Amino acid sequence: MVMGRHGPRDLLAGLDAGALGSGTRMEGGAMKAVVYEDVRTVGVHDVEDATVEADSDALVRVSSSALCGSDLHMYDGRTGAIPGLVLGHEPLGVVEHVGPAVETVTPGMRVVVPTHLYCGTCHMCARGLSASCLRARPEGLGAAYGYAGMGPYRGALAELLRVPWADANCIRVPGEPGDEHEDDFVLLADAFVTGWHATTLADVRPGDTVAVFGAGPVGLLAAYSALLRGAREVYCVDGIDARLDKVGELGATPVDFRRGDPVEQIRGLRARAGFPLGQEKLSGVDKVIDAVGFQARDRDLTDRERPDQVVSDAARLVNPAGAVGIAGVYPQLDLDPRPGATQDGQLSVPWGTFFGKGVTVRFGRTHDRRYTTSLRDLIVTGRATPGMVVTHHGRLEDVPRLYRHLDRRDNGVVKAVVSP
Repeated sequence: MVMGRHGPRDLLAGLDAGALGSGTRMEGGAMKAVVYEDVRTVGVHDVEDATVEADSDALVRVSSSALCGSDLHMYDGRTGAIPGLVLGHEPLGVVEHVGPAVETVTPGMRVVVPTHLYCGTCHMCARGLSASCLRARPEGLGAAYGYAGMGPYRGALAELLRVPWADANCIRVPGEPGDEHEDDFVLLADAFVTGWHATTLADVRPGDTVAVFGAGPVGLLAAYSALLRGAREVYCVDGIDARLDKVGELGATPVDFRRGDPVEQIRGLRARAGFPLGQEKLSGVDKVIDAVGFQARDRDLTDRERPDQVVSDAARLVNPAGAVGIAGVYPQLDLDPRPGATQDGQLSVPWGTFFGKGVTVRFGRTHDRRYTTSLRDLIVTGRATPGMVVTHHGRLEDVPRLYRHLDRRDNGVVKAVVSP
């Protein structure tokens, strides 16, 4: 395993678009993929090769695929994942084959593939609401790769990935696999785009004060996005040293909830810094982002979950007429609900506090189509380097161990990227 974005990259060294584009398949038309086996158990298996199944498909040979904290909801047995599911939804790679109806994507093209696949032409996609595509999943709105309840699409922790509606879902990026932007571009599949989406949900504007709860990859990149959007001060709350260190590296202020109530810590930090003239009553923050979701830790009993913890903190901290953006996952199905939660996802929420303060609350999955190309261009021009949150690199065979570390929040694993 290779650790650190700027450390040795021998796992990716020597790969180029031509070599990946002509990659060999295993005997019998099989490929390696990471498969869900049971609660907290995944394995690397030989599965049937991904293929072009429809005229509008592309087949992408994956050069990098990132592990995501939202996979842990399946890994922990909370969302009904079925054994045999190929996991992963953050791929970067090179197009190997295309169907006859594909017009703008060609073999040899380097592409990033957004997590939420979409048709690109339905009523919702035409409005830029691609996470709610009407065609990708007949039994519901929207779809995703390798995710329980989000359609039949196999995941991207694999050597090959079938990409439906390739003209819409393959986002071209420059360069070659293994170059200096490999970690940056792979985060366009999900983490960077979701972090930016969180700041859109919270309506972060220049001069705002912002608090982000959760310093996993999405929380870190939400804090980073808030700074890119001109926030004057960004606080990021977590209780894991490796994550809090990353907060400081990004230019935000780390807040360790192990040292006390994070709401009061942030109020104290603001007071010591001094409030702008006439704003002394606004001791909270203008915008709050929840990047944790339903598996938040109880502040008083840290070995237990409290699914409404961050929502309650947000209600206390947000200033009057402020906004709260919720990017953390709150599922409609929780097979193992904790105290205060139900199997159907219902929670007690302090609506009275939100109403009394006149707060806007928005949440939901990321509409990738709105952001991916703009954020790609920020990377290309050097304005954004989201890959700085990546801490670990490996191969597919490293994934079971990396998931264990992610689940336990140990060994310094913040964001891991593997190369099939």
